[in-house]
Amino acid sequence: MYEFKEEFRTGIEIIDLEHAKLFEITDRAYVTLMDEFIVDKYDYIVDILEELKEYAGTHFQHEEQHMIGIGYRKLFSHKAIHEEFLQKVSGYDLSNLDENQKDAIMDILAFLNDWLVEHILKQDKLIG
Repeated sequence: MYEFKEEFRTGIEIIDLEHAKLFEITDRAYVTLMDEFIVDKYDYIVDILEELKEYAGTHFQHEEQHMIGIGYRKLFSHKAIHEEFLQKVSGYDLSNLDENQKDAIMDILAFLNDWLVEHILKQDKLIG
């Protein structure tokens, strides 16, 4: 369902590769949601959130280093957007998540979908 397509390329190889990985993580969340054989999805959701925190943090560092290297003028506002992402992903209440797994994963997917489309197409493409 979630696939890194040509329209999401920034022209910066490392950033594009890392964006593709974010699409893979998002797709894994979608597959988890749709897999009716996984009755208790809690551990899968927690794993996805942990991977997002770790991987996005690393990706954001790479992206910000690139912006510093090219003298990107919107670096600080871009960093603030990255911080908002990390706060959102870190802010999930794991006890509430366990009781409302389907709602939680749907919220995560909606957030990631908006992020991937809006942030990459409207913010990251400007860097390239």
